[in-house]
Amino acid sequence: MEWNSLARTLGLFFATAVAELIGCYLPLLWLTGKGGVWLILPAALSLMAFVWLLTLHPAASGRVYATYGAVYIATALLWLWTVDGIAPTRSDVVGVILALCGAGVIAFGQRSV
Repeated sequence: MEWNSLARTLGLFFATAVAELIGCYLPLLWLTGKGGVWLILPAALSLMAFVWLLTLHPAASGRVYATYGAVYIATALLWLWTVDGIAPTRSDVVGVILALCGAGVIAFGQRSV
């Protein structure tokens, strides 16, 4: 995989994760009384963007979802830190590293011979 392609794919995964997080976080704000019902509309739009972004990957969907899962974990912990103000623990960091390594095996292990 070329570096440009890898950077594009990781950027796409990151954007996908952010869209999913926003789509889930906004209804949570409404349900916990920290925001109005109007948050449902941008949440729905964000979840539609999430689904659309997943379709932009050329690989088989199961492999894309498996690899995306690791990037989502890393992005969710970044969200926890930046939005919720909770610093990741050592075990969070180790878990992210393990997930990303597993995703690398899935993504790069599928070379045609």
